[in-house]
Amino acid sequence: MAQTTVNVRVDEDVKRGMEDFCGAVGMNLSTAVNLFFKAVLNQRKIPFEIAEPDDPFYHGANARRLEKSLAEWNNPNIPKIIKTMAELEAMVGE
Repeated sequence: MAQTTVNVRVDEDVKRGMEDFCGAVGMNLSTAVNLFFKAVLNQRKIPFEIAEPDDPFYHGANARRLEKSLAEWNNPNIPKIIKTMAELEAMVGE
């Protein structure tokens, strides 16, 4: 069967995450996209539920930012700055 190229724009973090996932399960991104296309054609629908997230705060860019913050917090090479609520409130008035 003849092959063709499909150009798709995605968020850089999404691409990296997909490449990481695909590598972990023993395939590449092209194979994953082909599997998705074939599933859509076989089922004649998107093969997963598409719904509004329950809490948009934990979705997309916010979730990635939270993951990055947690990784930084857990990194022993990054110094921690810990403030009390009173100290933070005092900073607002400065």
